[in-house]
Amino acid sequence: MSIEQAMTEGIVFRGAPKAKTEKTGVKTKAKKKAYVTGAHGSGSAKMKAEYRRRRANRHR
Repeated sequence: MSIEQAMTEGIVFRGAPKAKTEKTGVKTKAKKKAYVTGAHGSGSAKMKAEYRRRRANRHR
């Protein structure tokens, strides 16, 4: 590119093309499942899990 052309038209810097990564929802669902069931150790999640268990077994 000549200097004169660069001065009149400008220089365009483009980033490298980004690699496409495929994301799967399995990891998120597994983490969510662990949180909902209280398996990760949080006291509030364990309490919520207990409430859900009671509600599920209420009409059995």
